[in-house]
Parts: sequence; C-alpha cells; structure tokens
Amino acid sequence: MLRTLLVAGSAVLLAVTAAIFAALNPGRITLDLAFTAVETERYVAVIVALAAGWVIGLLCAVAGIRREATERRRLQRALRLAEQEVEALRSIPVHDAD
Repeated sequence: MLRTLLVAGSAVLLAVTAAIFAALNPGRITLDLAFTAVETERYVAVIVALAAGWVIGLLCAVAGIRREATERRRLQRALRLAEQEVEALRSIPVHDAD
C-alpha cells in the first residue's frame, strides 16, 4: 500500500514538474543531427536528452552488475574446488616418519 502511494506520488510530482518546466521554456528550436534537422519544442529536446542520458547510464550500470555477477560465480566455483581439495587432503591418513 505504501509503495503504491509512493509510486503514485512520484508520478504526480514528475508530471507537475514536467508541466512547470514546459511552461517556463516556451519556444521552438532546430536540432541539427548531421544527417537531418528536427524542429521541436525546447522542453521536449531537454526531456529527451535527459531520458537518453538516463537510459545510457542504466545500460552501463547493468553491464557492470553483470560483469560483477560473472566474477562472483567464477570465484564461488574456485572456492568450492579449493574446499573440496582441502577436504580430500584432510582425509589422507598421516604416517609417522619413524
């Protein structure tokens, strides 16, 4: 229940912030993308740039998390093999050198 309220409150806050941002930044701009030119509202260009940055950051974070998870699995496998080797060595009877 609390989580739902927080998500709904965040969505409303985001919508209000976007509306205020759009009202404070009127006007159209032309973006030259090297292969084409796009004319759009100023606030749309800023919001799209922020969203693109957020997505790129998220993808970088996911790549790092996957790399760490792979390393963790490799280390767990190495630990399991080392523990098996230690157990095997402990089970070998010790002979006196008399």
